[in-house]
Amino acid sequence: MNRRLITSALPYVNNIPHLGNLIQMLSADVFARFCRSRGYDTLYVCGTDEYGTATETRALEENKTPRELCDYYFAEHDKIYKWFNINFDIFGRTSNEECTEITQQLFRDLEKNGYITEHINKQLFCPKCNRFLADRYVLGVCPKCGFEDARGDQCDKCGSLLDPIELKKPRCVTCGSEPEIRETRHLYINLPAVSEKLNEWMTETSIKGQWSENAINITKAWIRDGLNERAITRDLKWGIPVPREGYENKVFYVWFNAPIGYMSITKQLEDELKVQGKVSFDWKSWWLPEESDEGKQKPPVDLFQFIGKDNIPFHTVIFPCTLLGSGHNWTKLFHMSSSEYLNYESGKFSKSHGVGVFGTDAIETGIKADAWRFYIFYNRPEKQDYQFTWKEFREKYNSELIGNLGNLVNRTLLFVTKYYDGKIPESNIDESLWQEVRFHENKITEYLEWANLKDAFREIFAISDIGNKAFQSGEPWKTRVNDVEKAQKLIYNLCYLIKDLMILCHPYLPQFSEKILSYFGKQIDEPKFNEEHSVDGLNWAALGKLEGLSTVLPPEVFFTPLDQKTADAFREKYSGNQKERQKNGKKEKSKNQVKLASDQIAHFNSKIDLCVAKIVKVENNPEGEKLFVETLDDGSGKSRVIQSGLRGIISAEELVGKHIILASNLAPRKMRGIESHGMLLAADYTDSEGKAKVEVLEAPWAAPGTKITLEGSSLCEKPQEISADDFFAVEFKVFEGKATVSKTPLLADGKPITLTHVKTGEIH
Repeated sequence: MNRRLITSALPYVNNIPHLGNLIQMLSADVFARFCRSRGYDTLYVCGTDEYGTATETRALEENKTPRELCDYYFAEHDKIYKWFNINFDIFGRTSNEECTEITQQLFRDLEKNGYITEHINKQLFCPKCNRFLADRYVLGVCPKCGFEDARGDQCDKCGSLLDPIELKKPRCVTCGSEPEIRETRHLYINLPAVSEKLNEWMTETSIKGQWSENAINITKAWIRDGLNERAITRDLKWGIPVPREGYENKVFYVWFNAPIGYMSITKQLEDELKVQGKVSFDWKSWWLPEESDEGKQKPPVDLFQFIGKDNIPFHTVIFPCTLLGSGHNWTKLFHMSSSEYLNYESGKFSKSHGVGVFGTDAIETGIKADAWRFYIFYNRPEKQDYQFTWKEFREKYNSELIGNLGNLVNRTLLFVTKYYDGKIPESNIDESLWQEVRFHENKITEYLEWANLKDAFREIFAISDIGNKAFQSGEPWKTRVNDVEKAQKLIYNLCYLIKDLMILCHPYLPQFSEKILSYFGKQIDEPKFNEEHSVDGLNWAALGKLEGLSTVLPPEVFFTPLDQKTADAFREKYSGNQKERQKNGKKEKSKNQVKLASDQIAHFNSKIDLCVAKIVKVENNPEGEKLFVETLDDGSGKSRVIQSGLRGIISAEELVGKHIILASNLAPRKMRGIESHGMLLAADYTDSEGKAKVEVLEAPWAAPGTKITLEGSSLCEKPQEISADDFFAVEFKVFEGKATVSKTPLLADGKPITLTHVKTGEIH
């Protein structure tokens, strides 16, 4: 089997990446994880693209040097990709020495072979700034579609590649003045001279490598329309120096050196490993195998590249021409996986305009990374543009991720722990069930071999649906009593089906699948190129094997439902663009951002006032479909009104009469037109059928007004009113079935507050 070299488009490092940017890195991550699970020799390389005009202009805006800007945004990108659990073999940078070295050598090779030309051309010059303007230092009207803010290199609206000279009504980005046309010298790569080699290579590789249709069509159009010489130098300071006399004040065009970053970052990995004294690694074994002793001894390399459709010609025309013209047999594109645009609500995701959900926004929501990964792959824009909406995000998240996959996992594992004492019953294989499951598993494998990620992902949910239907029709809650063997057989097979699902899910939802497998005492075996295999780890080869499982631990809820109110709030919060949000002060702290108190017990004793309160009446909030309005007796002699989001989860009749635990000094908050004076405490759990439930904390033995204390602490005077930040600075948790702070039980009238259904988890 050939080795798999995987790259995703290098994210530009002058801004925070949004969900549309993340598609390529996440897609390559899924494919790399799949390849590792299959046992293929795999290397996944990515990093930040740091040179070019956009970096210089952004640095000017932020009053930083280009290096300072790149250092800052590299750290931000790195943080976001780690949060999304993207498992690179290396995430490097193009501003490294390795990129300069390889770029300059490729230029010399092209020059030696006669593929570099020099031309005097006309370029826009800003008299006020006293400099030639590189493409992105110019804005103007697009000559193709009339868009008024087209960049000098490309129009964001119609996608046409441009020369700044072509723009109508050009203006300098820095000062806004109108530039004039002057003559200057630049170097060009002679693409027409390489076109015959390119056409021969493309014709063969696009078939063998099963390129996507849009990649083939775009590349053929470029070749059909005739290739032109393309400038590879720019009048900038921030970039790779041009090793040629007379070009001391110019650098290489970012799109000439950016794809070279794939090779240079691989060499960066080699250099880092050498410094660390770790595994021997020759970067040329992947990129120039014929010139590497290590590469000659290993199988050939297939290069899989994941990019957006706007970058296709750079990867199928310009970059391959550079490699073909060098005279060396570089590893070149084998399979192109290109995606269409992910649009946002009614517009387009845009880094430059700050529109959409950005990586930092996703983190801020408190929604798990795997939920975002789910949505992206369930709707990956492979053949046409796709529109992200908060409405659909909520619907698909609740119905498919939780209602389908999560439901099967929770209801099955809870059944084992509740009725079989956590021991998977021994039984026989259900051949009819597995015949159907294996059909879909084979389809998933076939799809993933060629990076058809969405189709493969949808098949996973088809398997989950099979499992849910089997559970429902099998009615184990009945048969465990009247047909013991039937119930055991069903649960036995469903446990192994879930094991298979977690192996299949792992490339897409790594945190979720690892958590579920941990309940079985198992883990995934997915070693990177320099890591050892896990002895007991599961990989693709374990699919369909009904062996190795014996016990199940009680599962915890991993994904919590997203309600309409919250989704609406997110849609409003992330409307407009980033600058507008910051200007309007719309960025609010989430619970996850609140700084926790260093001494939780001391903070509780000094700040937080909890008491017992009896629910006297429960009504619906007419403006909030998920809100109850509860009237309480808090022992003060006056009625107190609070609101809770329990409507649709617990009936009003169930709540009336309960002696609940009330956060009584929490600052009032108006919700849907009604002011809430406090908050009741509750914890989430999942019932035996896998349904999400809520258990309200109660103290039925305590009279209304009874103060809640911590075991070992006495009553202290508390502030009359505290902020949400003060309240959430303490983590209330269920530990061994008791409500606690720092594992210290909460007491009502001297007795611990216990829960019936929740044994461990968070209280909110």
